[in-house]
Amino acid sequence: QIKGRIEHFIGRKAMDVDSLGEGKIDVLYQAGLVRRVADLYQLDKEQILGLSKAIVNEATGDERIISFQEKTVENILTGIALSKSQPFEKVLFGLGIRFVGETVAKKLAFHFKTMDAVMAADFETLNAVSEIGGVIAKSVIDYFTITENREEIELLKNAGLVFEVVEKQLASNVLNGAKIVVSGVFTRFSREELKKCIEDNGGINVSAISKATNFVIVGDSMGPAKKEKAEKLGVKMISEDDFADMIRE
Repeated sequence: QIKGRIEHFIGRKAMDVDSLGEGKIDVLYQAGLVRRVADLYQLDKEQILGLSKAIVNEATGDERIISFQEKTVENILTGIALSKSQPFEKVLFGLGIRFVGETVAKKLAFHFKTMDAVMAADFETLNAVSEIGGVIAKSVIDYFTITENREEIELLKNAGLVFEVVEKQLASNVLNGAKIVVSGVFTRFSREELKKCIEDNGGINVSAISKATNFVIVGDSMGPAKKEKAEKLGVKMISEDDFADMIRE
């Protein structure tokens, strides 16, 4: 469970430390160097240089050696250092709070602006945030009620991670607060690129279609239930090319 939390924290959608992975985390864990996420930021070259372990693939029986040589160590420490600049919403997602996925982490981050404000929020305040609801509100409160979690937040703060929203200059405000759903598989852009473009141009990413949705960017293999709901509610559906034209105008 501890290793799983660390693997989630360093994942691409969170802190994005791609020089680490399951095998290397296992080596560090077995060596007693990481017992929680914050321990990553205390690692130094002398501690990890020369570490190695044989990893056996349970399915095939094949064995491989994970070895912390000079270049590997350099990449790991650089990746960890660079992760300190990841935005607040990614840090919040990386904590692994139950029911707090990417979208929810972003909503909480941009609503409360700072980690201190998220931690101080009571049930009513959290529940009042758009699309959060009681289940997520309770989960967030439960997480920050645990002393060990609060202590880890303090350690991560001291390590220099970003714990507040840094307001960025928008490329444009052409979308002006429009609530947009991205659904399906795309050929011209990745889903992540579309979502970033929406935010960079003043739009808001939402995961579910509702009456409040302004439009849906539709790719191949859009779920039939989503399509039916959009049609039923009269929500406009556009292609990725239509969206690109909209942004350029």
